[in-house]
Amino acid sequence: MLLLLALLPLIGALAPALAIRAGRNASALAAGAVTLSAILLLGALAPQVMAGETVQVRIDWIPRLGLNLNLFLDPLGLMFAGMILGIGLLIIIYARFYLAKADPMGRFFTYLLLFQGAMLGIVLSDNVLLLLIFWELTSLSSFLLIGFWRHLPEGRQGARMALAVTGAGGLSLIAGLLILGNIAGSYDLTVILQNRDAIQASPLYLPALLLILGGCFTKSAQFPFHFWLPHAMAAPTPVSAYLHSATMVKAGIFMLARLWPVLSGTDEWFYLVATTGLVTMVFAAVVALFKDDLKGLLAYSTISHLGFLTMLFGFGTPMAAVVGVFHIINHATFKAALFMNAGIVDHEAGTRDIKRLGGLATLMPIAATLAVVAGLSMAGIPPLNGFISKEMMLEEASHTVWASQPWLVPALATLGATFSVAYSFRYIVHVYFGKRRTDYPKTPHDPGIGLWGPPAVLVALVVALGLFPAVVAGPLVEQVSRAVIGGDTPYYSLSLWHGVTPALFMSMAAIALGLVILSFHRRIAAVWHGLPLPDAKSLFDRAVAGFERISVAFTSATQNGSLERYIAFFVGTAVVVGFAGFLGFGYVAGTRPTTPASPVAVVGWLALLTATGLVVFNHRARYPALIYIGIVGLVVSLGFIHMSAPDLALTQISVEVVTILLMLLALNLLPRTSPRESRLPRHLRDGGLAVLAGLGVGGAAWAVMTRPTDTIADYFWDNAKSGGGGTNVVNVILVDFRGFDTFGEIIVLGIAALGIFALLETAGTGASGRRIRNWTSDTPLSPEHHPMMLVVATRLLLPLAILVGFYIFLRGHNQPGGGFIAGLVISIAILMQYMASGFQFADQRLRADHHTLIALGVLIAAATGLGSLIFGAPFMTTAFGYFSLPLIGRFELATAMLFDTGVALTVIGAVLLALAQLSRVAQSAEPPDHGATDQAMDVDPSRPAPEPAPGEVGR
Repeated sequence: MLLLLALLPLIGALAPALAIRAGRNASALAAGAVTLSAILLLGALAPQVMAGETVQVRIDWIPRLGLNLNLFLDPLGLMFAGMILGIGLLIIIYARFYLAKADPMGRFFTYLLLFQGAMLGIVLSDNVLLLLIFWELTSLSSFLLIGFWRHLPEGRQGARMALAVTGAGGLSLIAGLLILGNIAGSYDLTVILQNRDAIQASPLYLPALLLILGGCFTKSAQFPFHFWLPHAMAAPTPVSAYLHSATMVKAGIFMLARLWPVLSGTDEWFYLVATTGLVTMVFAAVVALFKDDLKGLLAYSTISHLGFLTMLFGFGTPMAAVVGVFHIINHATFKAALFMNAGIVDHEAGTRDIKRLGGLATLMPIAATLAVVAGLSMAGIPPLNGFISKEMMLEEASHTVWASQPWLVPALATLGATFSVAYSFRYIVHVYFGKRRTDYPKTPHDPGIGLWGPPAVLVALVVALGLFPAVVAGPLVEQVSRAVIGGDTPYYSLSLWHGVTPALFMSMAAIALGLVILSFHRRIAAVWHGLPLPDAKSLFDRAVAGFERISVAFTSATQNGSLERYIAFFVGTAVVVGFAGFLGFGYVAGTRPTTPASPVAVVGWLALLTATGLVVFNHRARYPALIYIGIVGLVVSLGFIHMSAPDLALTQISVEVVTILLMLLALNLLPRTSPRESRLPRHLRDGGLAVLAGLGVGGAAWAVMTRPTDTIADYFWDNAKSGGGGTNVVNVILVDFRGFDTFGEIIVLGIAALGIFALLETAGTGASGRRIRNWTSDTPLSPEHHPMMLVVATRLLLPLAILVGFYIFLRGHNQPGGGFIAGLVISIAILMQYMASGFQFADQRLRADHHTLIALGVLIAAATGLGSLIFGAPFMTTAFGYFSLPLIGRFELATAMLFDTGVALTVIGAVLLALAQLSRVAQSAEPPDHGATDQAMDVDPSRPAPEPAPGEVGR
């Protein structure tokens, strides 16, 4: 059930996209049904969790890497999952009535459910690697939501800014959690949370802490990473209400709470986390007071309250953690309600600019009532829930000493609370009270229940949590606090009255001073706006532009299009790293006895060296260089034969023939010689690198081969027949033991052929097409376009070659051969028809589509591998059996034959597709007077001779 809960929003994200065909209501109902179903599943698990049980699901994924699909639901995850799904359902209802008819609602709800699923994944993941996947998925899906109104430049920029900041923070978090898992010896959170002492005693504690906080602070918009959140307000209001009240920005707070048992309690934690939270709380509260955009004000107020929460968890005391848990709930209720209220004002009055608003209470009484209650809670006014958590926060602040200064934290916390009162009352008073205006962009009025109903539910919770906190939230806060603290909670009281305490006087002072500041708001704002304050957006833009200039300069210097430079860089790096390892760790000679070289092997080695040297010294002459490369391939094939590897020899020879033929077609379109690429100094540099790299690779091979090693070769020898049904061990490895590798290779081969097709498909058009048509070959052309002897020979050999290919295919499981070699042999036979009789003649008779052959081959291979899963065997496992037929006798059938069929079809399709594209380009380059025909032969005795032209008779 837990696995279904985690996957349901991700799977259900398709539902609204499909349901939009039936209308907007159907799309909203589909999205709501998915979220409601997840709520019901969560509700079914809640009693177990509240009873102290942790619900777990453990599925091995890639256990050797420590990456497993492990999920767990404890009280902390329950609280966050409840907020994600509960507020998500309200947002879906609200968005249905908020979005305009022109907005693609199906796409919106798909993005929303993707984000919802990613957030659920974060709070339910037990494996930190899995958590990191969901963490980055929230950044990607929030990018889609923030930039939903793609026609708005500010929406696109806000989405890019959010992705850049939170994505960079995600990379930091990845590094930090990997270090944490390495210290604990496991990547499971449940294991990590039990290793507090080992983690805090490790010398890697501080680096891990800094990296983890980098991820948390960027996600939760802590100073100085706060600037992305206000610019994310360009998103539709439902997105702002969802992401910036209970979900995305709370992800960083969730991580602080989740890792609190193992990271908190140190001076490093206190000074880094509490200080950042305190600074963010005060700074953002001050800025919020002077924002005229309703969503801008709420954005900075969100940043301030996130600082409030960060500070509480940073204090590192159990009581502060309890207060933090309670305020997470409170903030989600009143802030989501206020964001939706701001959307109502914008929707009905036509503006979010506070300077253009005022006096809306009589025009929009329902919206005004909701705004007043939620705003008073944000200000911390009794008897609402925000007052209780603010009082408890001030109480904890009053007992906190920072750098031996007992007054500093209480004073700054009170200052933050003061400005919180000021901006909260500004939202209430300047929008809903005062004189009624006559210049509203639209005539304000209360919306339908579809818009005010969802915030009304949250406002009802605000009141209930304020009047009856112990009843409504007490059990949940208790259990969640136990999960965060990792043990019993201290004594606390969720009530409106905590007695006459320092926190009471701090709260009264904050309310009084906040109202005073609001009364002088206009004068103070004039001074504020006159200050030369830095603009975060412009700073970010300048930073991005600076990085762009650096990137362009670096790219221009290192990637100038010179393949020679790239290869020299990579080879040089490999040489330096290789020799550094060799010289740094020393070398001990191997003890394995060597095999004496036979005269044949010495001759072959000399031929290989000679051909390789000829390639180097004659590389500018393209055709001779190609011949020398063919000689190299042939010698390598002979080496395979000498080492008793006939399968490799057959494959090497076949590949060599196909490659040479295709390269001949390609080189026909190029000059016979290549231009001089570089001068002597660069030749010497490249030669030196080549010699050093060759020595390094040769030395590494020698070091490996002269040492006794334990290999898995014996396993293949012992199990090829019994496990794979074949005596050709190489083929059994390819189609069974390492069948997945082979499957990947034929996919790569197909992609390469499609890449050739894509590159050459447009070669005959545009400027490249004009160059090809105007190209003149510097190679003398034969007067025989289709030589008779070549045509006759290839015709006679075609059925024989295909028969040989089938024979090699059928014998491959037990003797040298197989689908890959068979596909190459058949490809060579067909390729020779193209070369002898011309492309058009052969293509008209070969009806098979090359793309279809590639697709069919890959699908057959995939279906063969998937078939083994149906019978409970691992992917690509071969099934085989022995049968008898009259006249034929006993024979074997194996599913490996089907897999080899897919391999052969893919090889044939890839070779023919490359051939077809090269031939088409060659045809377009033929001169008009070349005289080529579409006939199979230039001279065909079966064809009647053409009539002589007038005047030619008797010549």
